[in-house]
Amino acid sequence: MAKPIVDSNSMNNVSSNMFPKYGHKQRRNIKVLITLGLLIVIAFVLSMNTGFIRLSPLDTIRTLFGGGSEKEQLILFDFRLPRIVISLLIGSGLAVSGCIMQSISRNALADPGILGINAGAGLVVLVFVAYYPNLGTASIFLLPVLAWIGAGLTAVIIFSLSYKRHKGLLPTRLLLTGVAVAAGISAATIVITLRINPEKYQFVATWMAGSIWGANWKFVLVLLPFIVILLPFVFSKAGTMNVLNLGEMTAIGLGTKVYREQIILLGAAVGLAGSCVAVSGSIGFVGLIGPHLARRLVGQMHQALLPASALIGSLMVIVADMLGRLILQPSEIPAGIIVTIVGAPYFLYLLAHSR
Repeated sequence: MAKPIVDSNSMNNVSSNMFPKYGHKQRRNIKVLITLGLLIVIAFVLSMNTGFIRLSPLDTIRTLFGGGSEKEQLILFDFRLPRIVISLLIGSGLAVSGCIMQSISRNALADPGILGINAGAGLVVLVFVAYYPNLGTASIFLLPVLAWIGAGLTAVIIFSLSYKRHKGLLPTRLLLTGVAVAAGISAATIVITLRINPEKYQFVATWMAGSIWGANWKFVLVLLPFIVILLPFVFSKAGTMNVLNLGEMTAIGLGTKVYREQIILLGAAVGLAGSCVAVSGSIGFVGLIGPHLARRLVGQMHQALLPASALIGSLMVIVADMLGRLILQPSEIPAGIIVTIVGAPYFLYLLAHSR
């Protein structure tokens, strides 16, 4: 089979996509990223002061620098700070995972939650949590591995059913297959939930709603290696993702090993989504909304799109968790429910305007 012919103009465009020149747009993108970072810092500070027991800004600052009472140190260092850090890690991981899936499938509606990958990871974690006697230190570190296995198996099923030889991944088929697989996994999840001990039911129900339940430093250590390793790796693949966005035939003509790169990027997306679900439960729509908002702010180039998606995802989750702790005090609303209230209408809007 002859390789597709690509003219010199296409080659020049691809070259500029892979290695963008520093100019006005890049300076604007840097300002956008800095603004998002500042908003996260503001949300971080506000979140430290949010909860049933209020800490004033002065009390928070004094406690951060070693002062404060024993109670204030317990609230800040043992409860709030690990929860805030986990929210930031989860948001960035889910948003970048969604950005990867939208890129490799060229489907604007692709998202690890909508496609059922989060559900697959959650099912395996749910089985482990429901039937394992207790969550000791060793078992806690198993959670991301189990979630990765569940997410990986689900992704293999969905993408194998959506892939057609000589046609690649079909966007519409991918979305429909993912919705169908997610429905099946949700049914299995409900069956398992009904069969577990009543004592664990409340925890499982809260976790399934997207609660950041692992709010201690052990879970930060569980999640941190996946984010620290996978995010820089994905950022290094920005040029490849730019080429993949041009279409499979064009990418092949430019010498890109499309199938291999898709598998590698899919593995990274599954690793990010699975590890986040293991700690947070199923928080949907972050991987959909984050990349879409980032695309509106910084454009299609993944050199800026990926970090912008990570920052927006982090901002979404930390704000959702803060609102969940604030609205119905002393009770809490899981962050996943807050995100869904915003995400479901946005998904319907995108679906109505998609071609």
